[in-house]
Amino acid sequence: MAEKSYFEQRNFDCNVKLRHLLRDLPTLCNEFFLGIENRTSILTRLGYAQDLKIFFNFLHTECAEFVELKDVRQFGYDELRKVDTFHIEMFLNYLTAFEVDGTEYSNSAKTKARKLATIKSFFKFFYNKDKIPSDPASKVLSLKLHDKAIIRLEVDEVSRLLDNVESGAGLTPKQLALQAKTRKRDVAILTLFLGTGIRISELVGIDIKDIDFNVNGFKITRKGGNQTILYFNDEVADALLQYLDERAQNPLLDDVSALFVSLQNKRITVRAVQNLVKKYATVTTPLKHITPHKLRSTYGTNLYKETNDIYVVAEVLGHKDINTTKRHYAAISDDIKRNAARRVTLRNKDEV
Repeated sequence: MAEKSYFEQRNFDCNVKLRHLLRDLPTLCNEFFLGIENRTSILTRLGYAQDLKIFFNFLHTECAEFVELKDVRQFGYDELRKVDTFHIEMFLNYLTAFEVDGTEYSNSAKTKARKLATIKSFFKFFYNKDKIPSDPASKVLSLKLHDKAIIRLEVDEVSRLLDNVESGAGLTPKQLALQAKTRKRDVAILTLFLGTGIRISELVGIDIKDIDFNVNGFKITRKGGNQTILYFNDEVADALLQYLDERAQNPLLDDVSALFVSLQNKRITVRAVQNLVKKYATVTTPLKHITPHKLRSTYGTNLYKETNDIYVVAEVLGHKDINTTKRHYAAISDDIKRNAARRVTLRNKDEV
């Protein structure tokens, strides 16, 4: 049997998790997930299932109309018709702080908004199927979200970050011992983030066969499963080639298709990449919480400054909605407009 790609394996694992979650949800949820399968990704459906599990547990344990049910799996269409706007608003309030099996949970406004979006999709589906007479979720007002300041690295911070990855400056003795074994790999990973704006899942999923140094490009799988080709400059190519030369010296990796591997000679995980970015970024910019996504924002900012074209940034970063790009780079846009205003002269002061 041929080896599964990273994304094939991830989708397989998520489908298994979804089937396990559905066992603890009302039977009618199977109809919902079957109905949305062709227009949503497995990651989206898995997130929906996790949100609905919390929602139905809330109805069962916190709402008098449903506490007499043996468990949430007994929810049918009759019970669904009893759910009203007030129940959903109570649920949003419940999400602020709640406890399940002795574990405390809390949700930010952004997380609440995502769960509300799940519930809206759920009730809209059954309303459109004429299974319920009204759609109570449609009457719940969307939550007001406050935009957070976009955190990104400045030009000098990018240079210091890459220098620190190469030198190991600021690392503990234990970290330095590890860095000696992974330096070229780590440099290649950070350089690829900063030089292409790639997503962490896209980076982890790259196989060696996906790279073509003849054109300095590589194939990636975007969110939603679409494949595209990204291109990189000579600095990124040099970091990748140095890493690949070192990687080729390990005979245990001859049959490993993944580009980036762990010290266990397996495809590196998302969590491992997050941890290595945190390790080096903490030394470089201790006051900034730098994640792989912040490196992506850094690349997008630099690209915008060079091109002044928001559509180019959206295309390279793989944003389906241009408003997503505008929201992330609004501050840069304001800088451009202010600079443009200063360039226009109405009267030459020397002639007045």
